[in-house]
Amino acid sequence: MSDLDLNADPNPAAESPALVFSGPGETETAAPVVEPAAVVIRGKLDRFGTAWGTGRRKTSVARVRVMAGNGKFQINGRPHSEYFCVERDRMIIEQPLRAAEKHGAVDVHVTVEGGGTTGQAGAILLGLARALEALNPSLHRMLGEHGYLTRDSRMVERKKYGLKKARRSFQFSKR
Repeated sequence: MSDLDLNADPNPAAESPALVFSGPGETETAAPVVEPAAVVIRGKLDRFGTAWGTGRRKTSVARVRVMAGNGKFQINGRPHSEYFCVERDRMIIEQPLRAAEKHGAVDVHVTVEGGGTTGQAGAILLGLARALEALNPSLHRMLGEHGYLTRDSRMVERKKYGLKKARRSFQFSKR
């Protein structure tokens, strides 16, 4: 042993159990198994069996209630086919129900405000996915793999001084 090794820890594996040392006459030890992180459920389930989920997208906020029923889907007191005129928006908000195979088996009541139709559709999608997850936590993996539980954080960029919009400058005139 040299003078440099006098201050060294005699058991270097004590600090990090993931290190594997093998030498002559020693057996290899397996690294410890890392457990997956606990699942965070962002929806709520009330005492009546109604699942609540809140979704946000751009400046829209949607509060979604999901309960056992026969497939009624209302947004701000109107049927979803009447509220969203564009087929794309109707398809977006039905995706979590179809993925969870709950389309036609639950009633959905939504209160949404702020933003435009695209932002509201995205907010309803997230709120509905969170409510379905609260109703049945085993759906978490499937909803997460499809990206329905991910909040889309893109927002409108703020306007800067000296510019017409966020990045658009005023028209330059040479003469």
